[in-house]
Parts: sequence; structure tokens; C-alpha cells
Amino acid sequence: MHISAKADYATRALLELACEPGRPLTCEAIASSQDIPFRFLKSVVGELRKAGLVRSQRGCEGGYWLGRPAGEITLLDIVRAVDGEVITLRGESLGGLDYPGPAGGLPALWRQVEASAVALLGGQSLTSLLPSGALGQSRADAA
Repeated sequence: MHISAKADYATRALLELACEPGRPLTCEAIASSQDIPFRFLKSVVGELRKAGLVRSQRGCEGGYWLGRPAGEITLLDIVRAVDGEVITLRGESLGGLDYPGPAGGLPALWRQVEASAVALLGGQSLTSLLPSGALGQSRADAA
């Protein structure tokens, strides 16, 4: 199994935003806080914005906020926003996968693995991943 850097970075960025819902955060601040390469994060945040998971505002008071409440954003939403499919085989969807002969049952197993991953990721919201009391708690309050 492979979890992409994009999915990992996107989730970490959204968790940062979930902790600061009252004010926007810049990509620079998120990248610094999470030790994520800034240029890579900038492209990932662009994909999250297109998917409606973050919203942005330009200017000196600008930055990024969650596009929906943290409890309504699941890991499945994040993975699909940045990676598309949850599980692929050599870059292809598992939908039409078919093998001949003795390997004929294998595609059904791969699809079962995908269904389990979808169920697990879909059941985990950003809120469920945050430490107790972290939602909406500013960095200054936490110190």
C-alpha cells in the first residue's frame, strides 16, 4: 500500500487549519509548522481549493480557511481531492480489472481491500484526528 506525499501533506495542512478556524493561515505558516516543502504545499492547497476543502482570501489579511467544518471533511474527501482514486493497480482503477485462470479471484480481493480503505477513510473526519480540545484552540492559547 502507498500513501502519497500529497495526501499526507494535504491532511496535515487541513489539520493546521482546523486548529485555527477563526483566522486565515498562510501557506508559509502551514509549511513551517508542519515541515512541508512550501512549493509542494502550494500546489496541494490549490487542489484542495478546487475540491472545496479550503477557501482563500488574497491580501495582507488573507490566507486559507477550511471550506467546510472540520467534522464534515473526511480523510476520504482529502485523498480523493489530491489523488483521485483511493487504490490503483499500476495507476489504473480496479473497476475493470480481470485476470485469467488461477488468478481470477485476485481482482475481487483487491476491490475488497479498496472498499475497506474507503470505509476507514470515510469514517475519519479532521475533528476525529485532532487532539482533545484542539479544535479552534489558537497556538497562543495552547502555549
